[in-house]
Amino acid sequence: MTPVTPMTPLPPAAPTTRELGAPPTPVAEQPVPAPAPVPALRRLRWHLALALAVLAAVAYVARRHWPVLESGAGRLADADHGWLLLGAALTPATWLCAALAQQGAVTRPLPRARLLAAQFAASAANHLLPAGLGAGAVNLRFLLRCGVPAGRSATALAVKGTAAVLARGALVAVLALGCPGVLRPPEVSGTALAVAGGAALVLTALLWGPLRPRCRRVAAAVLGDIRAVHARPSRAAALWGGSLAFALLHALVLVAVGHAVGLPLAPTRVALLYLAASSAAALLPTPGGLGSLDAVLAFALTAAGSPGAAAASAVLGYRLLTAWLPLLPGLLVLGALIRRRAL
Repeated sequence: MTPVTPMTPLPPAAPTTRELGAPPTPVAEQPVPAPAPVPALRRLRWHLALALAVLAAVAYVARRHWPVLESGAGRLADADHGWLLLGAALTPATWLCAALAQQGAVTRPLPRARLLAAQFAASAANHLLPAGLGAGAVNLRFLLRCGVPAGRSATALAVKGTAAVLARGALVAVLALGCPGVLRPPEVSGTALAVAGGAALVLTALLWGPLRPRCRRVAAAVLGDIRAVHARPSRAAALWGGSLAFALLHALVLVAVGHAVGLPLAPTRVALLYLAASSAAALLPTPGGLGSLDAVLAFALTAAGSPGAAAASAVLGYRLLTAWLPLLPGLLVLGALIRRRAL
């Protein structure tokens, strides 16, 4: 028999770092992929780009017509101070009406003082972001701080916005009946009609296609809030009364400034032109209608028979009372509300 060779023992294993008491070797962390950009941020970039393009176009037009603007500013300096004071007194009432409409869009009671302060701050924030994003963000944060759920807060803003559009349309219809011939449908080329028709078809396909379930949920939530608001007559009166008064008071501010600078147009015509021009300017997403409302309103007043200098001074006075003078105090109130965690 062949003798069995004994197995050679293996050498002892080297001690591990854990046995020696040494700290374990750190494992290299895998890089975390950056989150995908939020769609809302993309929309905001497009809004900002379009707003800058509109402002650049307005600046170009203002440079070309600078003599008219300069004479309008001089005419505003020599305006009737009594009518200007009346316009200045009507401006704070617009914030009261905005607060009334916001309360009407929510079934639960809101703190009155903070609600009014939030509307004042929202009017200032609206001049910082395009397409009403500033005012919407302030009101949304205010409703959330008041304990309104996020879904209810968003639908409350939608209810308020819908009421504002319908109220403005009703005022335009009533004033147009009293001022026939002031508003004339614009001449639209076939190319523009084709583009608008194509855009409408694409939007309809999206709404009835992949976006249909989401749109149905949003519409159901908004309709539910509308029914809940109209089930309480006091809330419905606040919503519609505040929306109507808000648009009408802004028109009256322009009427007062027009009287101050000698605008040769009837008050009803001025109010109708303001409501129509502000509705058209809302299609251009500039911060607070800056540039778009000024250009459209000045063009409308001039086309209605007002001299260019008078129209320019009326628009400058209106913007001074409703936008530029309240801007800094509104931003200070906004900062105070944020520090006190009311927003």
